Amino acid sequence: MAALLERCARRLARARLHYGHGTDNARDEAAALVWHALRLPHDAPASRLRRALTAPALERLEALMARRIAERIPAAYLTQRCWFAGLALHVDPRVLVPRSAIAELTERRFAPWIDSARVRRVLDLGTGSGCIAIACARAFPHARVDASDISRPALEVARLNVRRHRLQRRVRCCESDHFAALGARRYDIIVSNPPYVGRRELAGLPREYRHEPRLALAAGADGMDSVRIILREAFVHLNPGGILVVEVGNTEAALRRAFPRLPFTWLYFERGGGGVFVLGREQLAARAQRL
Repeated sequence: MAALLERCARRLARARLHYGHGTDNARDEAAALVWHALRLPHDAPASRLRRALTAPALERLEALMARRIAERIPAAYLTQRCWFAGLALHVDPRVLVPRSAIAELTERRFAPWIDSARVRRVLDLGTGSGCIAIACARAFPHARVDASDISRPALEVARLNVRRHRLQRRVRCCESDHFAALGARRYDIIVSNPPYVGRRELAGLPREYRHEPRLALAAGADGMDSVRIILREAFVHLNPGGILVVEVGNTEAALRRAFPRLPFTWLYFERGGGGVFVLGREQLAARAQRL
């Protein structure tokens, strides 16, 4: 089994693929494909791995490897499975592959930025697969979560994941262009991983990203079309003491220049990643007229 995994990893490495959709190296990508082809749970013991090496399993693995290399399809789309904050999720090309550092923040219940005991309403704006909304529902068992997205196909995936985690009573999926369909709803936490890729950066992305929905990536010439709306309107939908958490990735520097008076707190993550800021409702409200 170890030899098979090493052969697959070397083959992927020789193909000079891009890793950025849940893995960052050839060996982890190979492991995801091997485990899927052998139809094994992620925690399968070594004894079971040996029994799974059947001819049909090896044929499935070869087909997956061939598509990963020839078509540059991220492994998560080939297996239709990924992990976020310790949760197994279905993914397919209707949604981005979850990879946000916000996962680590949900595991910490957004500490120290808010008292977890007071959180009763959460909004995941641009939910995609529903990964952040579901992680928030797990983190705050007494909270209700709205998972909104402008994309109907994405919401189909989000609803599937909500059902799989049996959270239909607490996670509501809703179609909305930013805050447009949310009425007067207010939240203790608004969290978002919105589109933030500028036109030039989008044109230079590796082929793997072409399999992801453009709507979930592209955000105008400078990558800030979506975050501008969020900054301008979020405070109206936050309860007193509430927080806004947004990932902007490589657009961080441009956002700092565009809004020099906003007191962003930029977060550090132990497992890597960045470009995530926190703002309080009162900070946003004080500057609302200038946004």
